[in-house]
Amino acid sequence: MIPPADMLQRIARVSKSNGTGGEVVISFLNISPEDIDIEEPVFIAFDGLPVPFFFESFTRKGTNKAIAKLTGIDSMEDADEIAGSFILADSRYMDAGSDEQDFSFLEGWAFASKDGKTGGTIRSFLDIPGNPCLEVQSGSGEFMIPLHEDLIVSVDSESRSIVMDIPEGLL
Repeated sequence: MIPPADMLQRIARVSKSNGTGGEVVISFLNISPEDIDIEEPVFIAFDGLPVPFFFESFTRKGTNKAIAKLTGIDSMEDADEIAGSFILADSRYMDAGSDEQDFSFLEGWAFASKDGKTGGTIRSFLDIPGNPCLEVQSGSGEFMIPLHEDLIVSVDSESRSIVMDIPEGLL
């Protein structure tokens, strides 16, 4: 049974085909691959209607990617047809243990302040209730930055970098 549209949320995007047997590379958006139940169907919209697919195989690659085989996608041509499509999941089967989001996929990303005075590499995401933070390693040491949407200037998933507007006196 296909869930109502308001129960579906975007969890990933099909990046590209992988091989000739219909496997695809999936890039997860705001969730971690382990937050989904791979026994439950996922959906891809065709002509505005969600079509269910099941995972035949699923292998994590890094923190926010996976190589997967979906039922009915059996060739490179099939995989190329869904490349660029969003993968949707029934929100009832998502990890709903917390209102906090997991941003651990940012670990290893480049960090820069909007003014260009501070930069470094994100070492870890600290899920502090009500005050999630990024731990950043720079040439002058380690520091913590609150991760709040109002401070984010830009996020570039291709170059794995984030620019934030850090209030004066925080660093």
